Amino acid sequence: MKIIKENIKNYIPQREPFIMVDNILDANAEKFQTDFTIFSDNIFLEGDKLSECALIENIAQSCAAGLFLINMEKASKPLDGFIGGISKLFVFDLPKVGDTINTDVYFLHQFANMYLMKGEVYLNKKKLLECELKLAGL
Repeated sequence: MKIIKENIKNYIPQREPFIMVDNILDANAEKFQTDFTIFSDNIFLEGDKLSECALIENIAQSCAAGLFLINMEKASKPLDGFIGGISKLFVFDLPKVGDTINTDVYFLHQFANMYLMKGEVYLNKKKLLECELKLAGL
């Protein structure tokens, strides 16, 4: 199922200038895929590159959007969740203004409304960052 940029606010609680996901490309019980294009007005730019924390936020928002999409029958609006922990973080490179990144998020474990997810961010199939996130409240 694909959700386009014009509708993304229906799937995440964040608002401008903090939105770090453009489109949900696919979402199923095992994996979510999103994309995001970096523009020059992004608040997380350091020079012409997007910061590491923005890539982590991109993964977290991809998780939130995908979880809401596959669980829409249980909630009427996106839930405010939070990052409870970040582990196994590896940064290989950073994207620049004008780049479109792709993010893959995988379920590792779930207990009630807490999730352990693995996220990977790519630019043209080159891995930029990977990490595991503990999320709660979603």
